Amino acid sequence: MKRFLPDQYTMMLLGTVILASILPIHGIWADWFAIATDIAIGLLFFLHGARLARDTVIAGVLHWRLHLTIVLTTFAIFPLLGLALGFIPESILPAPLYLGMLFLCVLPSTVQSSIAFTSMAGGNVPAAIVAASGSNILGMFLTPALIALLLSTTGGGGVSLDALEKIALQLLAPFILGQVLQPWIGGWIRSKKKLLTPFDRGSILMVVYLAFSTAVMEGIWQTFSLTDIAVVIGLDILLLATVLCITMFGSRLLGFNKEDEITITFCGSKKSLASGVPMANAIFAGNSASIGAIVLPIMLFHQIQLMTCAVLAQKYAERLKAKELKAEPAAA
Repeated sequence: MKRFLPDQYTMMLLGTVILASILPIHGIWADWFAIATDIAIGLLFFLHGARLARDTVIAGVLHWRLHLTIVLTTFAIFPLLGLALGFIPESILPAPLYLGMLFLCVLPSTVQSSIAFTSMAGGNVPAAIVAASGSNILGMFLTPALIALLLSTTGGGGVSLDALEKIALQLLAPFILGQVLQPWIGGWIRSKKKLLTPFDRGSILMVVYLAFSTAVMEGIWQTFSLTDIAVVIGLDILLLATVLCITMFGSRLLGFNKEDEITITFCGSKKSLASGVPMANAIFAGNSASIGAIVLPIMLFHQIQLMTCAVLAQKYAERLKAKELKAEPAAA
């Protein structure tokens, strides 16, 4: 049953939303908090860049068929599914929440959880590291481009040059700097994972608190009902189930072995909360739709993917163990 319970981080996210609902930050304090949040996010992506070892990149980058499959799933199949959600009437899925669903579909994959679940299930870990990290690097370029394209297709406007500049300065530049300094500081940063994890999570909690404070001041909880939130949860589940089936069975049809199938399944079906919330804050700053409504589908999808993939990884691991046990007598 523990696999189906929210993890500690999800409970912290929920607590942050509740805090923002009761005590939203506003005025001059919100301006200062926004500056601190931007600095924290910049440091977060600097650490992501510094952690990624060059030998890891070389070890996995040659498996181009696997990486191409994951990229197409993340940045082609997911967005097409997002466009399909546009046929749902606005009376069922309000426009700001649909925008959040559309934005969810163009986000890159997660890094930590994709690698962790791939390792747990017995998949190709070096390829997972490269695929997940590469997805986040590509996402800095493709996510703004795709959301601009999809918004123009659906008549929802586009993405401003200011938003692209903010992403480049806040996310891409620190990441590149981290990669440049990686040979000197990468080993130390990887060895301090337990100390740095609270910083990773804390910076995202800061963005969530700021986004939902703004949303509460704009009346998000008066705008959307429990029924609206239930619809988003249902659509998140449907999206994840669809992509899991596509990645799992599609990788088999394409002739990948079991280890690669596991990697494609977990890396191709994930969406990054860590990248999504800062990007939403940059892309939709000043948008008429509430940023809180836009990031709500991402936050819900985050917990759903963790619970589902934890169970799926355990199933893969059990099959692998059973296969090894069957092979032992034959080898003896």
